[in-house]
Amino acid sequence: MTERFTGNFTQQEPIPDEGIAAALDVLRHGRLHRYNVAEGEVSQTALLEQEFAALMGSKYALAVASGGYAIATALRAVDVGPGDRVLTNAFTLAPVPGAIASVGAAPVFVEVTEALTIDLDDLAAKVAEPDAPKVLLLSHMRGHICDMDRLMEITDAAGVTVIEDCAHTMGARWNGTLSGRHGAMAAYSTQTYKHANSGEGGLLISDDPDLMARAIVLSGSYMLYERHLAGPPPEAFERVKYVTPNISGRMDNLRAAILRPQLAGLAERCAAWNARYGVVELGLRDTPGLTVIERPAKEGYVMSSFQFLLLDWTEGDVQDVVRHCAERGVELKWFGGAEPAGFTSRYDSWRYADVPRMPKTDRVLRGILDLRLPLTFSLGDCAQIARIIRDVVLRVYQRAA
Repeated sequence: MTERFTGNFTQQEPIPDEGIAAALDVLRHGRLHRYNVAEGEVSQTALLEQEFAALMGSKYALAVASGGYAIATALRAVDVGPGDRVLTNAFTLAPVPGAIASVGAAPVFVEVTEALTIDLDDLAAKVAEPDAPKVLLLSHMRGHICDMDRLMEITDAAGVTVIEDCAHTMGARWNGTLSGRHGAMAAYSTQTYKHANSGEGGLLISDDPDLMARAIVLSGSYMLYERHLAGPPPEAFERVKYVTPNISGRMDNLRAAILRPQLAGLAERCAAWNARYGVVELGLRDTPGLTVIERPAKEGYVMSSFQFLLLDWTEGDVQDVVRHCAERGVELKWFGGAEPAGFTSRYDSWRYADVPRMPKTDRVLRGILDLRLPLTFSLGDCAQIARIIRDVVLRVYQRAA
């Protein structure tokens, strides 16, 4: 009998009871706005920022409306503006180049490797060019972290400021250092399919008081910045408060209340995702025609999704794998399609950016298949998913041989 998976790839686990109770408390008193507090009260949002800064080991943290807003705020904080050019990965999701475009800048795409990380040789070549961009928006796309030691050597030598997009790497590490702790600023997402779920939301961290003061004013603090428990000292705001525009994008107390217990349990959730990832990886390893992404020993990853490559397959054969897996209940997303579909797209999908062809990246993108691994799946579910993918890939591969 042909196996068929019946699980739901978009069903998340419930919000913890503590988060539900805290959210109900916010709803009952009605003070959802982060600066609307009773006498002696500290807002849920301010407490979230304080706790997230401690969790990430950063001096400062800011909670905002979305991960994309956090990225755009970081770009503004480091003075990226109209006409500027910003380096970024060619393999990423639309909010990353979208954030660059939102401040009037233009993305300069860097090639991707078969490890699904930014190509550091291409990066080194691009920062060495005359009039090279001075900011890199580094996307740790789908949880894959490059050699951060070498990346920082390249960017530091060239005077390039690094902003990390950690939407998929909250809790992950490179060589023992938490993702987000290498660059000048780091942005995280708490959208439903990320490592903490508030529907929409974002977090921004930095150790730089001037950058964070600008970010807090940008987020819409008015002159209430002293209510940020994880903010810089007053003198940092004195330098920026009259010259920094208010571009409101605050997080509210309801979402903060939902997030706080999830972040308190982040380590356990990360371990649970990696256990599921490991089961799928084991089940797909050594499948003819299929490339498993090898993870370096220095990468302490957190994988709430799984990617594999069908390198140099025809478009028709890749589409057959996607279709046959879907018929058996396994939802795969393909990053190589000429037209965007759902959340998947290619660097050349964003036609507001004038980019050259990138044959090396094109080859990798044509082979990337992706699936979510929600914590509502059991380890047995993950083993079944791997068996189905393996069977489908083998059938299509053997037919094409």
